[in-house]
Amino acid sequence: MRKARAKKRYLAPDPRFNDPLVTRFVNNLMWSGKKSVAFKLFYDAMDIVGEKTSEDPHPIWKKALGNVMPEVEVRSRRIGGATFQIPTQIRTDRKISMGIKWLVLYARKRSGKSMADKLANEVLAAYRNEGAAVKKKDDTHRMAEANKAFSHFRV
Repeated sequence: MRKARAKKRYLAPDPRFNDPLVTRFVNNLMWSGKKSVAFKLFYDAMDIVGEKTSEDPHPIWKKALGNVMPEVEVRSRRIGGATFQIPTQIRTDRKISMGIKWLVLYARKRSGKSMADKLANEVLAAYRNEGAAVKKKDDTHRMAEANKAFSHFRV
């Protein structure tokens, strides 16, 4: 039997925007436990976003993250010897997690001089519903739509 469910840990808000979601994003951006470096990267990226749009970068980043978060995903389920891809709704926490991971992943894959520059460009692309992270979300939605016939197998 499984043990008790792990308690949900709440993150402290970041110093500049006073938002725990920013801290969660920075934790995903971080490599080798270097949190101060990750915060500097994020804030530099937000400064670049602010310069390019001449607006407050925090709502732009939030909108970009919202544009990347998927609503449905497909999950494999084995039924009678066959494996079906079953579309399922995603919990809010997992949505946020997937959106953050995709933004960071595709920002890292982007070409550019610095990570702050790459992250800023990916955030701006996501804000305009463009870029690789939004394409990943669209592909996920498309796959769920294609397998809609198997939704009656949902648990």
